[in-house]
Amino acid sequence: MLESLRAAGHRGFRGLSMPERNAEGTRTLLMGQKHSCNEASCTKREDYLEWPEYFMAVAFLSAQRSKDPSSQVGACIVNSENKIVGIGYNGMPNGCSDDVLPWTRTAAHRLDTKYPYGIKEVIFMSDKYHDTMEMTAARRMFDLAGVIYREFKPKCNKIIIDFDSINSRPSEKLL
Repeated sequence: MLESLRAAGHRGFRGLSMPERNAEGTRTLLMGQKHSCNEASCTKREDYLEWPEYFMAVAFLSAQRSKDPSSQVGACIVNSENKIVGIGYNGMPNGCSDDVLPWTRTAAHRLDTKYPYGIKEVIFMSDKYHDTMEMTAARRMFDLAGVIYREFKPKCNKIIIDFDSINSRPSEKLL
């Protein structure tokens, strides 16, 4: 498909293109839609996604990966340069079978619900923002959820990676 767009004179490929809104105010996603443009009158598209719409769409798409029958939540983490630095969704922790742990919201015993099977511990390197409202809120939330949080205490202060060591022979390393 990309080759056919290049052959048709398409200069770039941005992935998703958004045509005009329909009567209900919604848009339809189309992959690789070609913008009509001729050499005499070629202008920038006006119907492109704004950053917040784009990031929310990524979060909504990520939520579709959730296997939780009662809630599907997606996240799109973005830095100050509008670059996506992480995406995710609610689900069981890595390494846990989706078929072993419960998915229910209520049960006679709390261990038979999905809630106690989330993050257990947070280990952080620096607490330099300890007194900010955001960190106070985070600690409050961790306390309410029973999440342990503690500062990392390294056994050594430096880790040196010597990329040149790959080229030396074992006998040279002993010298």
